[in-house]
Amino acid sequence: MDQPRFRDRARYWRSPLLPGAEMLTAEYREHEFSPHWHEAYAIPAIEAGAEMFAYQGAQHVAEAGTVPVINPGEVHTGSRAMEVGWRYRVFYIPVEFMVGLAGDIAGAPQAAPWFPADVIRDPDLAARVAYAHRLLEDLSGSAAPGGDLLAAETALLDAMSTLIVRHGRHHGDTRKANVDPPRVALMKERLAADLTAPLSLTELAEQVGLSAFHAARLFTQATRMPPHAWRNQLRLQRALGPLRAGTAVADVAAACGFTDQSHFTRHFRRMFGVPPGRWQAAYGCAR
Repeated sequence: MDQPRFRDRARYWRSPLLPGAEMLTAEYREHEFSPHWHEAYAIPAIEAGAEMFAYQGAQHVAEAGTVPVINPGEVHTGSRAMEVGWRYRVFYIPVEFMVGLAGDIAGAPQAAPWFPADVIRDPDLAARVAYAHRLLEDLSGSAAPGGDLLAAETALLDAMSTLIVRHGRHHGDTRKANVDPPRVALMKERLAADLTAPLSLTELAEQVGLSAFHAARLFTQATRMPPHAWRNQLRLQRALGPLRAGTAVADVAAACGFTDQSHFTRHFRRMFGVPPGRWQAAYGCAR
């Protein structure tokens, strides 16, 4: 019997057991994620179907029972790898949490763990990640008894510590020698300084003493995203806080530098899989 096709539906939610994190429970078939990045670790467990995504210069396929981790700041895409689509559970975990946990495991301060670009094919780990995710989702929005809270937090730490111990490594600088980190950092600083202000590529290039052509090439080589696209991703990241606080979507769009609400909504949906109003409503803070 053929497997039923998945529908495009997603639910974002949060948990007091994991401050600063977002969680996603979703299935997709038609939706395609445009190139984007997250400030947090994206740690999915694929439950059914398969997802295809571009990441670190290669195309990958993550099937059921895998954990395709995306490191913070790394550009990636997402779309179905088979006709039915895919279903998954995703943790978006702050860097600070993973650094602290790595230090607890090692018994000494640690750098942020880094995970391989290849899909992690570890069914036991995938089961632990999915189990922790389900327990936290069951608790979301309810006053659960302490025993349930204890079980959920234990499962969370078990899943993430297993990921770090089995698959974490230190981040080596694999970028090409002609990438210029100080210049790239200066360009990022200028792009982030005022997200509402118009900025030309020529102006950005003058900041670092390069031609527009060379500045664009340098930035894209370092970040895998041209400057205008990187700036739009930063705008989307900066929009999350005001949305959580209940600020109207149109006001958030204007404050973050989008030309209008429809422009903001289009970019937001391509990155998060849902429009900003629905994302906001998931937290009960929409106006």
